[in-house]
Amino acid sequence: MHRPMDVAPTGPVRLPESGMGRGWEPAAVMMLTLLLLSFGLVTLYSASSVLALRQNLPDTYYVLRQAGGAGFGLLVLGVCAWLPYSMWERLAWPLVWITFIALLIVVLPGTESIAPKINGARRWLRVGVTIQPSEFAKVAVVVWTAAIAVKKSEQFASLSRGLGPFFVVWGLVLLPIALEPDLSTACLIGLLGLLVLFAAGARIGHFLFLGLLMVPVLERQFEVGFRATRIAAFLNPAGDPSGAGFQVRQSLVALGSGGLAGVGFGESRQKFGFLPEAHNDFIFAMVGEEWGWLGVVFLVVLYTAIVMVGFRIARRAPDRFGELLAIGVTNLVALQAVLHMAVGLGLVPPTGLALPLVSYGRSNLIVTLAALGILMAVARASSGGKGARA
Repeated sequence: MHRPMDVAPTGPVRLPESGMGRGWEPAAVMMLTLLLLSFGLVTLYSASSVLALRQNLPDTYYVLRQAGGAGFGLLVLGVCAWLPYSMWERLAWPLVWITFIALLIVVLPGTESIAPKINGARRWLRVGVTIQPSEFAKVAVVVWTAAIAVKKSEQFASLSRGLGPFFVVWGLVLLPIALEPDLSTACLIGLLGLLVLFAAGARIGHFLFLGLLMVPVLERQFEVGFRATRIAAFLNPAGDPSGAGFQVRQSLVALGSGGLAGVGFGESRQKFGFLPEAHNDFIFAMVGEEWGWLGVVFLVVLYTAIVMVGFRIARRAPDRFGELLAIGVTNLVALQAVLHMAVGLGLVPPTGLALPLVSYGRSNLIVTLAALGILMAVARASSGGKGARA
């Protein structure tokens, strides 16, 4: 008996059924997330160990807290990836109102017992655990904007009925954040919303008109207090090298010291009190110092890959809401990464924004992992994964 000859398949090759669906995109997002998270924990340990010892804490204090947040965040990611992404469309309004109430509690007088002032700002709620509501506002605004943009897409020709309602709701969320004060996060969230609307088909002329109206407001904000000092130091770094320009100057020193391959893991000199917030606001400079140009390129490649896969998922989304949602959460990761690295390179004034999945901060970490889980849910629906749509 002759066996039939093996032949190559003539139809499209399909991946086997799995919990992530048939396509490769959810697995790619998960792999890139784990790579960034692992790299972040390793870098964070080196960046925070000296700080912890100076505070009479174990050298692993910060990295273990971050690892705990990562474990919980991965659980949240799994839940968000498993749930139908269409659920977020129904939860859009509740998310915005819950976020607004939490932000209001943070800045109201008389709530200092649960919203204390730390480093001159009130940004955290201590209710058994410490959370930063402005971080959760990022996802809330993206979800709400995507949901309402789908319903109002035909009204974008009118400024009052098209973009007007968005700016009213955004204002309710962004005003308490600006009062914390945290103008950088407020501007970032506003930009995330604008990018979702732009993808939804809003008119560029309306953006330009409203942007001109906002110029006097932002100009006033940038001319007072520490913001004016930061901008002056950014425009003239040599003007106050030991004061307002100290952080960026030390960041550039750290990056320049790394060379091609870095000074070696754990061998950073800047973390010995020279570079403030080396484990958070300037952790990118730590990467450049210890891992060198190769480490920086590795980090940029990982973020670029997430963005490319995210926009591919958006392009292949089953419906308009899924497309806008995927665009929004992809931009959430991309904008923070770009702005954080730009600060480290001295290209923009210091913003205090975290490097996603790398900087210390459990609220930001959990929100980022939740956003990536939502992105995976859209990808699962696009590739025919079970339970991805409702």
